[in-house]
Amino acid sequence: MTERTGAEAVPGVEAAVNVGDGWDSDDGGGLRPEDEAGRGVVTAFGQNMKTLRVRAGLDREAFGKRIGYSASTVASYEQGRRVPSPRTIDRADEVLGATGLLSVWKEEVEKAQYPVFFQGMAALEKEAIELLSYSALVFNGLVQTEEYMRALLAMRRPALDQETIEQRVTARLARQEIFDRSPGPLLSFVITEAVLRHRYGGKGVLRGQLEHLLLIGQKPDVEIQVMPIDCEDNAGVNGPFTVVTRKDGKKFVYAETHASSTLETDPEQAALAAARYGIIRSQALTPRESLEFIEGLLGSL
Repeated sequence: MTERTGAEAVPGVEAAVNVGDGWDSDDGGGLRPEDEAGRGVVTAFGQNMKTLRVRAGLDREAFGKRIGYSASTVASYEQGRRVPSPRTIDRADEVLGATGLLSVWKEEVEKAQYPVFFQGMAALEKEAIELLSYSALVFNGLVQTEEYMRALLAMRRPALDQETIEQRVTARLARQEIFDRSPGPLLSFVITEAVLRHRYGGKGVLRGQLEHLLLIGQKPDVEIQVMPIDCEDNAGVNGPFTVVTRKDGKKFVYAETHASSTLETDPEQAALAAARYGIIRSQALTPRESLEFIEGLLGSL
């Protein structure tokens, strides 16, 4: 594990580190030993929920109906195999009359749904006032459709087990609440044309993904730009990355490679990444041209 020096503490990580596998691109393994603490939190929460459910005299099927899930899903929550959403935790607390005994777990359980190496980035996304993303391999997880997520996860080798796939899909969808925040952060996504054309999961999955992108691009705080294949200049040749600006003005850089993910907290490197992103944006199609380009691709499918 390589630590960056001169780094500022980030919620969820002690320092900027190069550790773990890819998250949006899913280039590495599934759950890892580093995730033991997170699994412990989820298991402890599940045991508490089971104790309160039994005390309330409800079997899993009856309890599941009242919170909107099947008995098998309730079992997976209680056994720590799946991570419930904050909304589900609040509903369970209400149904069981727990008076906050379950709701108090929300923050720790939410954090536990991410691998250790991504927890710092997930925390930053929740605090971001600006997020700049350059995608050259796959769409950023914030704009992926559920079908696209599942297509990527299904192609993993070695294959992921179904529980890990469900956990990653749930966690990634939870991150997309960033679009519903009010006031929301300023979001910019520059995506290479190759990503827009790659038919991961088939033509139908790509069609749904492009339609989703067009809808997102209509949001007032979101700009989507395309870096066309025939563009002769591209400052993003070193690969995809994301720059996040926190409410206090501090900038951070997250990047994924084949077998590692780096959250960079060094101010100089973050400033350089932000400047590089500005150059990339100037080289790409404008937001209006980009949406027209995506509509053209969609029409050709």
